[in-house]
Amino acid sequence: MASKDDESIFEDPREALRLIEREQVNTIREVTPDPRLMYWPWGLTWLISFGLSFLRYGPEGRVLVDFPEWVPLSAMTGLLIVAGIFTGIVGARSGRHISGPSSRQGAMYGVSWSVGFTGLAVVFGQVGESLPEHLAGLLWGGGMVALVGVLYMAGAAIWQLRDMFVLGAWISGVNVIGVLLGPGWHALLIAVAGGGGMLVAGFVGWWRLR
Repeated sequence: MASKDDESIFEDPREALRLIEREQVNTIREVTPDPRLMYWPWGLTWLISFGLSFLRYGPEGRVLVDFPEWVPLSAMTGLLIVAGIFTGIVGARSGRHISGPSSRQGAMYGVSWSVGFTGLAVVFGQVGESLPEHLAGLLWGGGMVALVGVLYMAGAAIWQLRDMFVLGAWISGVNVIGVLLGPGWHALLIAVAGGGGMLVAGFVGWWRLR
């Protein structure tokens, strides 16, 4: 037998609609990863690794802090691996209740990230050996950031996420400007505007999800 509350819901279409909206919001919260957990690891990775690159390979070849040349690239590689594993786990846990086309889209999108980074790493590993250290760093940094920007924009097109598209476009624009300015300036722009942009995007996404 239906309770009085249930009867009032069915008698009032507006209340029924509000109930449906609440359930939809709760479902979205359950299946949507916390934006802070998805963006902040990458933002901190860029802030630290590109910050180190700026200190070692400053504008016009200046060495602001004299530490071994391998430190920036090694830090970037290690932090990228950690950030990728962490966000992969977070995404997998959030999507464990999703099935069907959406699940396949997410899986294929995740594989695209791995394939893209692996392909660029192989190419840059071969080409970078013939370049000076500061230009090899620009090649790796500019190429990887360009890939991230494009993948964010592609993901936004798949799931119709305007904020994600704006972030991808912002990253792409900052990257192009940085590459044109050259080593040092590129690292500074990506550390501050790129990494900082991801930190802001994570906070804004979390605030809206509330």
